[in-house]
Amino acid sequence: MSEHYFSDKPQSKTSPRTWTYHLRGKDYTFTSDVGVFSKNEVDFGSRLLIEQFQEPGISGDLLDLGCGYGPIGITLAENFKNRTIVMADVNERALALAEKNASDNKLTNTVVIQSDSFSNLTDKQFAAIITNPPIRAGKRVVHQMFEESLAALLPGGELWVVIQKKQGAPSAMDKIQGLFGNVEVVSKNKGYYILRAVNN
Repeated sequence: MSEHYFSDKPQSKTSPRTWTYHLRGKDYTFTSDVGVFSKNEVDFGSRLLIEQFQEPGISGDLLDLGCGYGPIGITLAENFKNRTIVMADVNERALALAEKNASDNKLTNTVVIQSDSFSNLTDKQFAAIITNPPIRAGKRVVHQMFEESLAALLPGGELWVVIQKKQGAPSAMDKIQGLFGNVEVVSKNKGYYILRAVNN
């Protein structure tokens, strides 16, 4: 069976790579690895989501759902130091990298949790959930993440999603609209959509 970045225990031989990336006006050091989404650079979708994200108007923690090695959560932790950023993923190798990257970037307001979607987050609610969802896991899995996000958001909390048009942005918009009663296209760039919905 082929291995995916959403495997909980990647078996592929580790081969870490470290690089520096400029996001929201600051340079960050990231280490990624095989068996983790986007080994060689911060992928375009995540970069677009990072640049477009706006802090919600309510207080509370932020969740980077499916955090991988952590570029979204780490950048948000640097930008919103008054908030705790929870970084969750099923992939143990990704989580170890996320912890290393948070430490290497001298951040103290991050919490890394192993969780298959919301399996270990059921006691928490968030002011915003930010996700570059695992498209290769399939539409059913991604849409379930949207359903569970609604239950995990505080009143007035926001869901932020990046998704490519060719990988299901129109059906994602329909699903989110049906769940939340609203969905906004914040940005479109190179076929990537940044979607935002509010838990009214």
